[in-house]
Formats: sequence, C-alpha cells, structure tokens
Amino acid sequence: MTATASKRNIILVTIALFVATFMCAIEGTIVSTAMPTIVGDLRGVALMNWVFSIFLLTNAIATPIYGKLADSIGRKPIFMIGTTIFIIGSVMSGLSNSMIILIFWRAIQGIGGGAILPVANTIIADIYPLEKRAQVLGLNSSAWGIASVIAPLLGGFIVDNLSWHWIFFINLPIGIIVLLMIQFFLHEEKRKIESKMDIGGTAWLTIMLLAVMYAFQVIGQTPIRWEIVAGCTILTIVSAMMFIRKERLASDPLIPMELFGNRTFVVQNLVIALMSGFLIAYEVYLPDWTQGILGLRASMAGFAVTPSSLMWIVGSFVAGKLLVKLSPSQIINISLAFILIGAITMVVIPAYTPFTAFLLISTICGIGFGLTTTTSIISVQNVVKPTEIGVATSFNTLCRTLGQTLMISVFGIVMNMTMLRGVRQTDGATLKMMDKLINPQTANELSGAILPKLRMILYSSLHNVFVVGLILILTAYAINWFDRKKTDVQDQRP
Repeated sequence: MTATASKRNIILVTIALFVATFMCAIEGTIVSTAMPTIVGDLRGVALMNWVFSIFLLTNAIATPIYGKLADSIGRKPIFMIGTTIFIIGSVMSGLSNSMIILIFWRAIQGIGGGAILPVANTIIADIYPLEKRAQVLGLNSSAWGIASVIAPLLGGFIVDNLSWHWIFFINLPIGIIVLLMIQFFLHEEKRKIESKMDIGGTAWLTIMLLAVMYAFQVIGQTPIRWEIVAGCTILTIVSAMMFIRKERLASDPLIPMELFGNRTFVVQNLVIALMSGFLIAYEVYLPDWTQGILGLRASMAGFAVTPSSLMWIVGSFVAGKLLVKLSPSQIINISLAFILIGAITMVVIPAYTPFTAFLLISTICGIGFGLTTTTSIISVQNVVKPTEIGVATSFNTLCRTLGQTLMISVFGIVMNMTMLRGVRQTDGATLKMMDKLINPQTANELSGAILPKLRMILYSSLHNVFVVGLILILTAYAINWFDRKKTDVQDQRP
C-alpha cells in the first residue's frame, strides 16, 4: 500500500485480511465436525482421513510458491488469486457427490488456502510500522485460536439446521466480500517481473514436501507400512539435495539459500516449528482430557482453550513493545518460559485436575504462543531484504504448518501405543471402549466398574503425549541459545 494510503483504507484492508484468515482457519475444524455426516452421505469412511490430509499437503506445497510470487508480482494479485482458488474449491467441495470428488476439490481448496495466511502477513508488514505490526499480526494470528472454539459450534449448527454442503458454501459470500474489500481498498505499486519463475526449484520442493508429509501420514496409520516410509525418506533426501543444488544455481531462486546463512532466520523458523508442534498437541488433546477424563461436554472442552486465544492477542501486543528493546532470542527466552510452565504443568498434574486449572494453563500458554509467533514472524521479516519479505513470511508459515502436520502423526503414535498397552494390561478393556470414553455422549454406556480404569489408560496416554510436547519446548530453548545476538530487530522497510 502506498504511503499516502488513508487510515480508513488500512483499517478496512486489515479487517478483510482477518476475515480471510479466519475463513481459512475455521475450515479444518468445521469439516471435522461435519465429517460423520459427510461419511454417512458419501459412504467413504476408508478415505475419510484424506479429506483432511490432502488440504494440508497442497496448502504446504503452495505456501512458498505464493511467497515468491508475492515478492515478484505483488501482494494484491497473488492474495486475490489464492482467495479465488480457495472459494472455487469450497463451492465445488460443497457440490461433491462422492468422496473421491470431495478429496480432489479439497486439494484445490488447499492450494488456494496456501496464499491466504502468508500473503496476509506480508501485506501487514507492508502497511504497518514495527510496533503496530506486532499487534496486528497477533490479532490476525488469533483467528486460528478463535476458529478452534467457534468451529465445532458453528459446524454443528449448520449440519443440524441446513446440511453439510453449507459448511463449504458459506465461504462463497464471505470470500466475495474479502475480494471486493481488497480490490477497492488495497493500493500498491505495480511490480515489474524481472525474471522467470524457478520451475525446477518449485518441482523439487514440491516432491520433497509431498514425500515427507506423506511419510508422516503413513506413520500415523495402523499398521504402519514401513516400506512406504523408507521409500518416502529416500525420496525426501534426494529431492532435498536436488532442490538445494538447483537453488544455488538459479538466477532468481524460489527460496534463496543465502537466507539460511542468517542465524536469526534459521533459529526463529526452527523455534516456531517446534512450538507449533506443541500447540497442536495442546489444542487437539486437551479437549480429550476434559471430555474423556473429567466427563465434560464438548462445548466445555472448547472453552478450555478459549483463554489461550484471548491471551494470544495480549502476548502479541507485548511482543510489539519488546521488539524495539530486546533481541529476538531474548524475547523467545521469555515467551518459551510461559509455554514451558504450561508444558511442565500438563505433565505433572493428576488425572482429575479441576477444570479451572486448565483455564489457568490456557491463559499462561496463550501469552507464550502470542509472544513466540509474533516475534518469529517479525524477526524473519526484518532480517531479509525488502524484496524477500514475501519469501521469508511464507517460509515461516510453512515451518508452522510442517511442525503441526508432522508432530500430530508422532503424537498419534504415542497416544495409540500407550492406549493399546494399557488396554492389554487391563482386564475387560477394549479399544472400542476407549472410543466411547472420549465421547461424553457414549461414555455413560460403559459400566461403572471399568470406567475409572479406562480413564487412567487415557490419562497415561495423554501424559506421554505432553511429555513429548515438553521435549519439543526444551529443544526450542536449546536451539534459541544459538541466536544470542544483542542487536535489536530493526524495521528494514524503505
């Protein structure tokens, strides 16, 4: 946006970006709410996981490509193209009459969604100065936390009162409003395309991401097909080597290798990947604790993570103040301390911890999430050239996506192995009983004699998941130690 842009335009563009981010964020959770109905209608239970997986795969693959295009062509056209593709994928997903067709259009939807978050954050970097940018980025990032609370309620309402098709159709009017607001209120100078797209680098990066993410999808399944995992591992290594070789030779690489010579850039991206891994464990498995062990309703489980969404914004505001005084590594030490407190608490608390304790844990973690995420984004934006902000932002987003996608498979293995061992050691217990236990609506079908034993099995499983989560945060601390610069983050925009 030009320097002469009015405050009114900036506010309206910011609103449009938040709505677009929320639209993309809510999609994953709202689909999971409607999935039982979708499976019943389209009869494709064996393909159910691919409805989620394909969206994540194509989203991750498209993210760095959009970042490069945003730098070379412009933020506005790329954001509008990505949003348009997302809308088309949404509408066609709603019109699907088989699981195969639904999976195909979810792939298209993911390709479009890959533009929304990174390009939105890049636009924010263009139109806001350093301290204010942290606050707006925090607000925009909080859309994911808010979506995790609202999506189950909204999804249930839509399915009960309309049909599952409308969880996709609802994106059409919202998306059109976003496109109109960006078209009329976001003004930026046209950029000249000085070089061709790095097709070779794009191809090798796509193969690498596809291989590594598919490998973790297979690892998360039972039984694990190790021959596929081995093949994907080899393909990942080969494609990574070819990608690096291609990028070093390219005149205008998709991801300049020089970026990885910057210690802050590397450290901040590794930290956000590890933190995102813990975040997905917190958001996915805390509701299992409150429902399966405490026996609370799903709506109450959603409220357990609500404070983290609110405090996320607070943490981002604080990050804006700290970024002009402290180095990124110093702020990350502070932010990870909050998350570490939450992670240690989740490991040591007993099974029947009162619900109010989870609200306190959520509050503490939320501050850490906001501080870490905002510091990470702004730090990588400000250690690169102004012409590379889009690439840096998209790579940061990719690291967050990979951290969540890969670790959810690891957590699934830990959860399932512990649960299976517990069931085998408990007379009369079965895995089907564990499925009933996690759902409060079916938990009352279990006998009073077996119920406490099943809850302790679930507690042991969740305990091990959060032990792994704690290890992630400790690892992030160790990595952050390598970025002990005393220089402050400076706004490098001209």
